[in-house]
Amino acid sequence: METHETVLTVSNLKVDFTTPDGDVQAVKGTSFSVKKGETLAIVGESGSGKSQTMMAIMGLLAANGRVSGSARYRDKELVGASLSDLNKVRGSKITMIFQEPMTSLDPLYTVGKQIAEPLIHHRGMDKKAARSRVLELLQLVGIPEPERRIDSYPHEMSGGQRQRVMIAMALANEPDLLIADEPTTALDVTIQAQILELLADLQKRFGMAIVLITHDLGVVKHVADRVVVMRRGEIVEQGSREDIFERPQEDYTKMLLAAEPSGSKAPPADNAPIILEGRNVTVDFEIGSGIFFKGSRIFRAVDGVNLTLRKGQTIGIVGESGSGKSTLGRALLRLLQSDGRYSFNSTDISHLDRKAMRPFRKQMQLVFQDPYGSLSPRQTVGEIITEGLFVHEPNLTKADRDKRAIEALNEVGLDPAARNRYPHEFSGGQRQRIAIARSMILKPKVVILDEPTSALDRSVQRQVIELLRDLQQKHDLSYVFISHDLSVVRAISDHVIVMKSGKIVEQGPTEDIFDSPAQDYTKALIAAAFTH
Repeated sequence: METHETVLTVSNLKVDFTTPDGDVQAVKGTSFSVKKGETLAIVGESGSGKSQTMMAIMGLLAANGRVSGSARYRDKELVGASLSDLNKVRGSKITMIFQEPMTSLDPLYTVGKQIAEPLIHHRGMDKKAARSRVLELLQLVGIPEPERRIDSYPHEMSGGQRQRVMIAMALANEPDLLIADEPTTALDVTIQAQILELLADLQKRFGMAIVLITHDLGVVKHVADRVVVMRRGEIVEQGSREDIFERPQEDYTKMLLAAEPSGSKAPPADNAPIILEGRNVTVDFEIGSGIFFKGSRIFRAVDGVNLTLRKGQTIGIVGESGSGKSTLGRALLRLLQSDGRYSFNSTDISHLDRKAMRPFRKQMQLVFQDPYGSLSPRQTVGEIITEGLFVHEPNLTKADRDKRAIEALNEVGLDPAARNRYPHEFSGGQRQRIAIARSMILKPKVVILDEPTSALDRSVQRQVIELLRDLQQKHDLSYVFISHDLSVVRAISDHVIVMKSGKIVEQGPTEDIFDSPAQDYTKALIAAAFTH
């Protein structure tokens, strides 16, 4: 790579937060630099300090945060700079895009107005000139029909389109340095690949430096020139991409590289009993009238799907957002209105009402993607995981319930003392274990897992997958595992269903689907997941 001038130099940067329990050191003296045209990846697990490092450089720390050390953009010191000096740099010379664009975009303004804002503020453009430049930017980042989309609101766009809008906003003033904080984590693999390709193309065009903050080493391997590995607020290792991936020096780096989900699941015997079956499953949603159409219309989310789950089997369901995979999972559990024929353990449950379904609920459990959203913040962990026992085993004494809670927490690898604490006191991986314990305490036969690892670091994902495997073996469980993360599905499933637009595109044994897919859509999904 050619030698270019250094755009950003960080020296001995420290970040502290004042909390009721005393000071917390989030970043403990990091030093690195970024050159023009270079992509530097900062990697590490949640809580490693990677995002706080860049927030400190941008002067965006929370009110209880303090920063010391040095961060120089070319010849300007950013640490301790006045707000007016920072504002000359932020949004024009250095820009930032975040993981979840929906929380970064204002829902009350059109995307066109929001992209125009930095142009008007930093370049003094009038509204007409700014609008013309916004149309160019929307075209540049690959938004279809920019003339129509310029007046759309964020909620009217898909996740991938919103991320493109964020990129357009960040590029409005052709910055020197773009900081991308987990820009693809919440996206499907095909959209992820498009966004990374777009960033690489724009980088070449503008010659800008990129700092990519991520926990996805698959992304890093394909786009980074150099890599900084962080752990607990410190840099444990840094070097070229080749050095880090082919010659890692530190045990922590080696652990991160080895954390990719691995292994495979043997299928159950052909004559294993069928535990759950759905025939011709069809789910329609009525969509009310809106700005662009009058009267309601029907949207078919799942269209005539057949699924047979055997005892001890794991069926992985993959597909992009909107493919109908989560809706199918809820239909199989009879949690929403649907057509089709359903049977559980040889009993027809197609026409059972809510009351008649209750005895089956104990044996058919659901684990959600975001445990924080599905765990009540006002209940202790013990109260959360024993809640189902009040409904399904009402004769248990308080001591019996407590005993079952201890058993469940031990099974998922958590200290039983955790039952007296609250969800916010735990990490994402620990909260997911709590959600699994809540299902397992009822001793189910079938568990539907809806994106249970997508919000977790790779190393934590691996631990959760190993836990699910152990529980499956111990209790002869059957899983339906819904995910857009194909490497996880490959590691845990013995049969894979590929969905698109509510229909099954392809299905078969896991190895067949991954090693010799028959359909173009499946090939595109796999290519996007494993080659970025």
